Amino acid sequence: MSPLEIFHQMYDNDPFSKWLGAELVWMGEGSCTLRMTVRAEMLNGFGVAHGGITFSLADSAFAFACNSRGRHTVSIHCTVEHVAPVFEGDVLTAEAREENLGKSVSNYAVMVTKQDGSAVAFFRGVAFRKQKEWG
Repeated sequence: MSPLEIFHQMYDNDPFSKWLGAELVWMGEGSCTLRMTVRAEMLNGFGVAHGGITFSLADSAFAFACNSRGRHTVSIHCTVEHVAPVFEGDVLTAEAREENLGKSVSNYAVMVTKQDGSAVAFFRGVAFRKQKEWG
C-alpha cells in the first residue's frame, strides 16, 4: 500500500483525529504534515489551548508518518516541549519527519507551528514496528 492509502485506512477509523479537525497537507514515506484550527472547546482555564491539543496533533502526524512504511507501528515513547502559547483561531501545522528507521524501532521529530510559521511545540516519538503489514 502507498503511504496515502495507509493514511486513509487509518484516518477513516480515527475519530479523535477527526474531532481535532486534522487535515492532511502532505503524506510520504516516513513523513506526514497535518493542519488544524484551534476551537474554543480546546482552551484551558488560562484561555490558551490545552497542551494536549498540540501534543495530540503532533502525535497524529507521528502515527501516520511511522505507519507510512507499510508495517503496523505503535508509539512506545513520546515527549513534547511547548515553547509558545496557542490561542483560539490559531491554525496549527504539525510536520513529522523520520530520523531513523530501524528493523523494529524508529525515531521521529515533529515540529508544530502556527500560521505565522513560528514554532509552538517540539515533539519526539519512538515507535515499535510490528511484523504485520498494512493491506
